[in-house]
Amino acid sequence: MAATNTFAAIFDMDGTLIDNTPYHFKSWVALFKKYGKGELSKQTYYTEISGVPIMDTLKRLFPDRDEVDLKGLLKEKEEFYRKEYAPYLVPINGLENFLTELKNDGIKMAMATSATVEDIDFILNKVPIRNDFDEIINSSMVSKPKPDPQIFLKAAERLNMAPSNCVVFEDSLAGIKAANSAGMKVVAITTAHTADDLHPVDLVINDYSELTVQKLAALFKEH
Repeated sequence: MAATNTFAAIFDMDGTLIDNTPYHFKSWVALFKKYGKGELSKQTYYTEISGVPIMDTLKRLFPDRDEVDLKGLLKEKEEFYRKEYAPYLVPINGLENFLTELKNDGIKMAMATSATVEDIDFILNKVPIRNDFDEIINSSMVSKPKPDPQIFLKAAERLNMAPSNCVVFEDSLAGIKAANSAGMKVVAITTAHTADDLHPVDLVINDYSELTVQKLAALFKEH
């Protein structure tokens, strides 16, 4: 049994709690094609779009569009994604058991995601883990997107934990950079990148069946 509240766990959502990255990619490809933005490579998606708030990307891609147009594009992209992903929506292997283990050990937990409230609800209405989190921080609650550390620092503040006593779970390069900038431990999951691409991190996992509370607690004893 780990000591209660010695550290807190902060989870990204997309690609970290559920393996939905391929479906987000497909929806962006469809949008690029429809609006003549050229071919979208996986490399560009993973380095420039994944982990970044959708509205920030849309503003960059469509600088001449006003807020109403951008919201329309957002809705279009999200509707395509949800339709494609809904039949396959499941948590990453071992997640639910791992969250239960953390909760039973009194570990505080937050979700800190660049996703919209609608997207968060779409996931959490299908995967019953909402009550495992003490706090849920979404993109509308911060002014600076990942790779800025603001969202993770806000999560730590809400959990009343020092950043150095937090561990972040991430799949994206922007998220890993944000977590490192926040001065937090980082566990990377290989849904979007190979283990070699995910650095600097404290631990790399393929899914949550590989983790225990003890393994996480050990990260805070290593210097």
